[in-house]
Amino acid sequence: MIRLTELKLPLDHPEDALPALIVKTLGIQPAELLRHSIYKRSYDARKQKLLLVYIADVELASPELEATLLRQFEADPHIRPAPDQSYHLVAQVDSAPAVRPVVVGFGPCGIFAALLLAQMGFKPIVLERGKKVRERTKDTWGLWRKGVLNPESNVQFGEGGAGTFSDGKLWSQIKDPRFLGRKVMLEFVKAGAPEEILLVSKPHIGTFKLVKVVEHMREQITALGGEIRFQQRVSDVLIEGGPDGKHIRGLTVQNLQDGSSYELRADHVVLALGHSARDTFAMLHERGVYMEAKPFSVGFRIEHPQSLIDRARLGQHAGHPLLGAADYKLVHHAANGRSVYSFCMCPGGTVVAATSEVGRVVTNGMSQYSRNERNANAGIVVGITPADYPGGPLAGIAFQRQLESHAFTLGGGGYVAPGQLVGDFVAGQASTQLGSVEPSYKPGVLMTDLASALPGYAITAMREALPAFGKKIKGFDMFDAVLTGVETRTSSPLRITRGDDFQSLNVRGLYPAGEGASYAGGILSAGVDGIEVAEAVALDITKTARA
Repeated sequence: MIRLTELKLPLDHPEDALPALIVKTLGIQPAELLRHSIYKRSYDARKQKLLLVYIADVELASPELEATLLRQFEADPHIRPAPDQSYHLVAQVDSAPAVRPVVVGFGPCGIFAALLLAQMGFKPIVLERGKKVRERTKDTWGLWRKGVLNPESNVQFGEGGAGTFSDGKLWSQIKDPRFLGRKVMLEFVKAGAPEEILLVSKPHIGTFKLVKVVEHMREQITALGGEIRFQQRVSDVLIEGGPDGKHIRGLTVQNLQDGSSYELRADHVVLALGHSARDTFAMLHERGVYMEAKPFSVGFRIEHPQSLIDRARLGQHAGHPLLGAADYKLVHHAANGRSVYSFCMCPGGTVVAATSEVGRVVTNGMSQYSRNERNANAGIVVGITPADYPGGPLAGIAFQRQLESHAFTLGGGGYVAPGQLVGDFVAGQASTQLGSVEPSYKPGVLMTDLASALPGYAITAMREALPAFGKKIKGFDMFDAVLTGVETRTSSPLRITRGDDFQSLNVRGLYPAGEGASYAGGILSAGVDGIEVAEAVALDITKTARA
């Protein structure tokens, strides 16, 4: 197989244009092209005439011809051998160990850790503090529609993790030499995701489709002997010392359905917590598990009419069905040394209430697969470091909570969020009424002054950045665009540091993983990390069994 990259064609090209371009690029006869498949499709909108850009895998009439062409085009970076992207399990056992591996958390990382362990025959036990995804969806809507929060079942906690109530983005900038991201995508398609995610450059699933995908992946895990226990919160870790250091030996688990507790024996525990498991972080810190503070970002959600973003980004091609709703990615380095950037952009989506704690307001963004809501939204956030919140590994959580509690107060209670028009924010004056942009956040938005919602350095940097973004995307700093506060959970404020063997630096058998431990940032990278951690667990178990 040969892989061709940078194959460019007009937006509305005929179906036979791609094979014709392949034939022309390789200098072969049409009959010598046996078949081709599209690996990726993106678009180049840098010029007025928008072009589709393809990566295609090509099979020719004979292996000899392929070898000849690869030698002929050896210096051409866009004509290379197609890589082998198939996945191979690192271990396979006929029966699960007497002490089965445990996965704590059933978000993207936990799902893939459990799925891989199940595929290898280890029959993992999964502990998820939240509910099954459909029950969880009802609780989440209870907050959005009625202002009633369930602290154990919400946007952050429950089957599927925080990624379930998001845009369902499935791309990442991680290095992936083993093509584990492809394994993640193929498992999603196997579980019911649209096959289109395998070929578009910026794939996404959307919340409603993710619900069904997550359910099907759960069914696969249980069919392979895995066990998933919902509403089970890990309240303590049982750690023993030994001549070679500390080892995990079990967990104390609280059954949230009846309040009872029990101990679960465990020698291998995957901590796929997510970045909002603040009580668990505190417990692990108290038990001496090594962790450290790390940088993260805070800011607001911004909303524009999606049509404005489409026109600015796609010009005359705005609204074309093949392109869908346009997105953007922006960054500005402010005069005070702070970086301001767009985060988790959701085309044609909504701003959602994402708190998991009583009396606090947190925002996030979400889109459905169709991305056809009237507004575009994104986080506009400012980078901060542990120097901004000194006090040890848990200081970032305290910093987040302070901002979230103040946002609750600014919104007037009831999980109403504080908001402000962009024009008023830049001018430093309070907003008293909405303009042409209707905010999508529920339970509602109270127009006010957001100047006190973030530290002064963040407000200053954002007031400088918004007009600068308006020069990059026409209309981005429109007066009536709406800012909604606060966005605080961009990533985990701490790292549960691990070694090259994926285990905690000071507790053997404990495997920090995914976003909560700061080893992923999004659904795809979390899934990849779950695979790598599962492999490490499997290899350690089999090594111990052989010894």
